[in-house]
Amino acid sequence: MKILAAFFAFAVLVGAAPRGSGADSPESAESAALTWLALVDAGNYPESWNTAAAYFRNAVPQAGWVSKVGAVRGPLGAVKSRRVASSQATHSLPGAPDGDYVVIHFATSFEQKADATETVTPMKDPDGHWRVSGYYIR
Repeated sequence: MKILAAFFAFAVLVGAAPRGSGADSPESAESAALTWLALVDAGNYPESWNTAAAYFRNAVPQAGWVSKVGAVRGPLGAVKSRRVASSQATHSLPGAPDGDYVVIHFATSFEQKADATETVTPMKDPDGHWRVSGYYIR
């Protein structure tokens, strides 16, 4: 089974934070994750790197990201469906600096893999915007 870890992989069980509204909310993080996933779904891997969190861009060079994500996502084919399976806010993740994160698990069906789990982790960048800091697919 191929596994992609953009720059750090983590399997985290954290308690769910209360859901709020506005730019600080987990819903805003989910929106950022879906916008970013649309770039990956379209094969626009360089732009997905460009729009990722600074932490992500500092951890993996763009060429490395493009190569790795293309090798894993390409064979899976187009996304047939995707839904949020869980979304958990946390301030701490193993191997990552403390900050505001939301770990989002998507139940995703691809043309060539009917049952996949995508883990997308937006973090709040210093400018206050949610951007993806990690991506893991299995």
